[in-house]
Amino acid sequence: MPGTVLLLAAAPLGRGRLVDAAGVLPVLAAVAPAVLSGTDTANVVELVDPLEPQAVLTRLRAAAAAPAPLTVYIAGQLQLDRRQRLPHLALARTTPATVRYTALPWHWIREELRLRSAGDTALVLDLHADAETWQYVAERGLDCGPNAAVYGRVAPAVGRRGLAEPAYMKAVATLLRSGHRPALARLHEQALARVVDSSAGRSMVLAIPGGSAPRPLFAHPPGIAQDPHATEHDPHAAISSAVQHGRHADADALAAERERLAVTACGPASDDALHWAEVRADLAMFAGDAVRSCRAWLAVAGVRLAAGQAVDSAAVEAAVDRAHHQWGQIKDPAQARELGSALAELRLRVPGRRSGALENVQQHLRQLQAAP
Repeated sequence: MPGTVLLLAAAPLGRGRLVDAAGVLPVLAAVAPAVLSGTDTANVVELVDPLEPQAVLTRLRAAAAAPAPLTVYIAGQLQLDRRQRLPHLALARTTPATVRYTALPWHWIREELRLRSAGDTALVLDLHADAETWQYVAERGLDCGPNAAVYGRVAPAVGRRGLAEPAYMKAVATLLRSGHRPALARLHEQALARVVDSSAGRSMVLAIPGGSAPRPLFAHPPGIAQDPHATEHDPHAAISSAVQHGRHADADALAAERERLAVTACGPASDDALHWAEVRADLAMFAGDAVRSCRAWLAVAGVRLAAGQAVDSAAVEAAVDRAHHQWGQIKDPAQARELGSALAELRLRVPGRRSGALENVQQHLRQLQAAP
């Protein structure tokens, strides 16, 4: 089975550009796809200075859905949005004032990988950040979720000395051009040694507290194994395997049991219960059941709002956006009308980041109601 590789290099095109992210792509592209992936063969997708976060999301979603090992290489810069103070990957049109609308929310990456397992999913990152964002990451880490092995660095901006270089990613690419891909932990150690040597200590790195060198970077929730082979008891791995083999009912049954246990132990609005409810919504999508998926996402949004979460919180917006997307896939007019009414009511409270979302629902609903 061929692996999948996503190469993403992104940074603003204007004065806010901190790093020459695109400069690393020719070096990475010169590496054989199989070496980039660590598999016998691989499909490679390149995104260089993309303009729209939705376009990046579409490519990421397709890569994450592939039933094969996935490696995502990202070079770029992080910025915080002004409203929620959440990290985003800046894209070509991003400015400090438009981060919320023109950059890729970092939690989208985490969300798209949540049905995969760390045994076949890896993120290799070389990110730069302005002073404010650097402080955020230094204090809180960069949450990539439990379902990917993560290696890389976050470095501060170089100030007035010009654009920074994605030196870590270039070191990774240079090592891989030998035609051999060692274990990622070893590759990370070798690349990091080159970066530290060449930068005379200017490149700062975040590592998991309490880990042992060589360490993947960025803190995961406590207790999450970073060793890709330490996932035989991970329910996400079992669910991912079931989906990849077309056993959608088995996958949903596993997630449903986890959801039941979480609701019993912590309540329906707990993080664990909501996580499994969202997993089941995604599983319905993978099974081609847009009605069930839309209904599940509407329910998740309702629970989050009832629990007091803000209408513009990332989790609430994501749930409504996904419900909206799945609603658009429903073929049966009667079911589309039923769920469309609930979605329109929800869109009044949660307009989301994309302009015209409420109007889109209302227009489509009018067409459905006028149909015989």
